[in-house]
Amino acid sequence: MRFLMGFLIGLVIGAVVVILTTPQSGKDLQQQARSRFDDIMAEGRRAAAERRAELENRLADLKSGR
Repeated sequence: MRFLMGFLIGLVIGAVVVILTTPQSGKDLQQQARSRFDDIMAEGRRAAAERRAELENRLADLKSGR
């Protein structure tokens, strides 16, 4: 879990650095930032869904006595 959080924080920091250091027009920059944000959010949702499934499976195993 700590790895995942570190990975996501690194993604955000990297995206911010790239956006701030790349010369682009305002509209292009907004579009790129929105796209990256959407990608990061989608990855976060996917990772959360995977983790939730793992935890639900583990809970079911514990309840069944395995």
